[in-house]
Amino acid sequence: MPHIDNDVKLDFKDVLLRPKRSTLKSRSEVDLTRSFSFRNSKQMYNGVPIIAANMDTVGTFEMAKVLCKFSLFTAVHKHYSLHQWQEFAGQNPDCLQYLAASSGTGSSDFEQLEQILEAIPQVKYICLDVANGYSEHFVEFVKDVRKRFPQHTIMAGNVVTGEMVEELILSGADIIKVGIGPGSVCTTRKKTGVGYPQLSAVMECADAAHGLKGHIISDGGCSCPGDVAKAFGAGADFVMLGGMLAGHSESGGELIERDGKKYKLFYGMSSEMAMKKASEGKTVEVPFKGDVEHTIRDILGGIRSTCTYVGAAKLKELSRRTTFIRVTQQVNLIFSDAH
Repeated sequence: MPHIDNDVKLDFKDVLLRPKRSTLKSRSEVDLTRSFSFRNSKQMYNGVPIIAANMDTVGTFEMAKVLCKFSLFTAVHKHYSLHQWQEFAGQNPDCLQYLAASSGTGSSDFEQLEQILEAIPQVKYICLDVANGYSEHFVEFVKDVRKRFPQHTIMAGNVVTGEMVEELILSGADIIKVGIGPGSVCTTRKKTGVGYPQLSAVMECADAAHGLKGHIISDGGCSCPGDVAKAFGAGADFVMLGGMLAGHSESGGELIERDGKKYKLFYGMSSEMAMKKASEGKTVEVPFKGDVEHTIRDILGGIRSTCTYVGAAKLKELSRRTTFIRVTQQVNLIFSDAH
């Protein structure tokens, strides 16, 4: 007999943050850096906890070079060779503390990961990424990677429920990626009918992780700086961005010119483009946005403003000062193209 959970589950578009009295004079006073100590690796992290997603078109070395200047993090996609890694490490030693090397569960993926981490010991983060973090196979894989790399900080996902967050943390992961289907080029919900509204997923998974001294990444579903702020407000320790960082000079993907306009290709990691067989991703053309630095300043400025509206002097205080109000409409669309 199928079961229906009648509790309301919410997405970023279903809420707004309630403003509160604040003593902050301007958004420049807000501190966006966070410090974490990870449960299993015992490593320390210090930086602005926004991560470029480990997608071919986003998690590039070019992106990492710019993001690390802002103390932002990049989960580097798994298609760079060992030689490319070594070359990047030699030229950009200061960036390595803000990088994760990515791997799927395949044996060739894992061998490549081992080679990279052995050759470049300054890289201390591993991003283990599968479309379905619920498989027993994935849990075993996380245990194996933890055994092989006891001191590395492991990000693992994706999942959307508290019990799986707990299982992955107890299996050796430090930071759990939360999100199934909210990404702009993810078709999981359409193809499979599986998913979970992102705001509720983050709230429930953060609660489960923090109870075990673990951490979470809200992965997917952010379409504007306000969504990033909502993810932090909901309890996310890190927020991972794909679509918002796509379409820039530093993004991977082809630059196409048509009718005097420029576009860049952006695709999901299970798309035909990424693996020549379409399963859970699609390819889109994103209008070319120029240098990613402008977008980053826009995102950081937006989060700082959110903090001033709710009276949080530090990003760390944002979730404690957050009250979400349920809404039926986010913005007035009268002058938009959608109207």
